Amino acid sequence: MEITKEFLQNSREKFYEDRANRVAQRAAVNNGLVEASVDRVEDERNRHTFNIELKEKEIRNQKQSGRCWMFAALNLMEYKLCRKYNLKGFELSKNYTLFFDKLERCNYFLDSIIRTLDEDLDGRLVSHILTDPMGDGGQWDMIKNIIKKYGLVPSYAMKESVNSSATANLNNYLTKILRMYAKNLRNSYKEEKDVEKLKKMQEEYMKKIYDVLSISLGTPPEKFDFEVRNEDEEFISDKNLTPQEFLKKHVEVDLDDYISLINAPTKDKPYFKSYTVDFLGNVMELDKVRYVNVPVEVMKDGILKQLKDGEPVWFGCDVAQFFYRKGANLDLSTLKIFDLLNVEYDLSKEERLDYKESLMTHAMVFVGCDYDEENKKINRYKVENSWGKDAGDRGYLVMSDEWFDEYMYQALINKKYLDEKVIKAYSEEPIHLKPWDPMGSLA
Repeated sequence: MEITKEFLQNSREKFYEDRANRVAQRAAVNNGLVEASVDRVEDERNRHTFNIELKEKEIRNQKQSGRCWMFAALNLMEYKLCRKYNLKGFELSKNYTLFFDKLERCNYFLDSIIRTLDEDLDGRLVSHILTDPMGDGGQWDMIKNIIKKYGLVPSYAMKESVNSSATANLNNYLTKILRMYAKNLRNSYKEEKDVEKLKKMQEEYMKKIYDVLSISLGTPPEKFDFEVRNEDEEFISDKNLTPQEFLKKHVEVDLDDYISLINAPTKDKPYFKSYTVDFLGNVMELDKVRYVNVPVEVMKDGILKQLKDGEPVWFGCDVAQFFYRKGANLDLSTLKIFDLLNVEYDLSKEERLDYKESLMTHAMVFVGCDYDEENKKINRYKVENSWGKDAGDRGYLVMSDEWFDEYMYQALINKKYLDEKVIKAYSEEPIHLKPWDPMGSLA
């Protein structure tokens, strides 16, 4: 249609004829859409009180980086370490895991370029690979691979750097370098068709990438001392450890015990099947991204069992949806934005995924919930975030059960809390999803 003067004049007149429009306009213009739509009665329901709750530790801050998935995973490891040694708090180095994720991801990118040499440069696959070679986001299996291969170190063994706390510049220049290397590899193949030569070029490129990362983030330690004083004033010391020794001796976690569950109620993803995403990963020789699609109630049941057993839960969600920052809550009822706008919004979870309206954007950790024993229902969840103690309620958020249904996508659950049906599905050959599938989004 053509937007004519008559259309504009008629729309203006009809708008001002409606008293509700005039009231909504004054509220929104003066207060913004969010504050104008807050339902204070509904907001009060999102209490930061929980009858199942893990012992709190110091809140972490990812600062100006996209490492939420990494922070959430290392939060799990910190909980295990603190529980084992009765520590008030202990921080693991996210700069260390960032270094090796970047290194492995650069190698994965170059390998993907070599794997797609016969694809058109302007085809969807190569275009997708080139679009974001070096973002910060990731999934559980990617941090699992880094920990399995490289171990862990305390934060004092490889401290945060300016470039790990604010990754934009590093990512920008790594992206430039990687795209240049991609051009060189494709041009060399076009001229000589010599794949062995390309592998040698890749090795030389990776040496340079290692230097770039060392300059930017520091060089990862090979050995360090683990020393800490617990809440009983006992001094614990273990000297000259490698990162792998530290992981094995002190963190004591079997990463293969955990299964990543997703809830994606779309027609192309039947429940109780395992899935992977092509061209998504970091460590070439280790595990592919893999998960089992389950009904939302199966995910909730696993989360509840794990929390009752005193273990936190890594999860991924679409955090920006109806997020009321002042109330530190994720809830469908607090923000009545569509009431304010007088729009009937009726997209289902399936439709939001299909129409690119929603996907996983952020990873956090469940550390408690309010469980109604009589009705066998979780009312709300306690969420540990990684935006610092000044974001939310001392760094924590509350998520309503209704919000969970609509915008929760992934949760990491220990096998011992899952039915055999889920475990069996996970062990089967996964169905391959396209690289641009919404379940391939990075938190």
